[in-house]
Amino acid sequence: MDVILEQDVEKLGTRGQVVVVADGYARNYLFPRKLAVPATPANRKRLEQLRSVMVRQEAKEKSDAELLAKQLTGLSLTLVRKAGETDQLFGSVTAMDVAEALATKGFQVDKRKIILDDPIKVLGEFDIPLRLHREVSVNIHLHLKREE
Repeated sequence: MDVILEQDVEKLGTRGQVVVVADGYARNYLFPRKLAVPATPANRKRLEQLRSVMVRQEAKEKSDAELLAKQLTGLSLTLVRKAGETDQLFGSVTAMDVAEALATKGFQVDKRKIILDDPIKVLGEFDIPLRLHREVSVNIHLHLKREE
């Protein structure tokens, strides 16, 4: 099935691109999340009309992401959590926790832009990658301390 992407989808394509996907993937994932629309002739015509607006919007989003990346460069966060004697956390630190810590510092970053393969479950120091835009990434330093 041909679909037109409404937003960037990792490992699939960028906004405004026409891609071929499985019918079930389109119906069950892309359409309900408003990530894509069917590539009908009417939608293709609408895409051509919106292409210039999308280019301007893309440039603005990229410049905003670059500005935020400059501000976040070298940022260090410290979180205090309860932990056992072997430095194992009681719970874990997720992307949501990192987003909340960034919000306390005055930075609004969507938790989906924080790249954590697995939740952090031990005390220590970590470099957390943020993908603010598909062309703009930055690392922040996270230090997990034991709660006294």
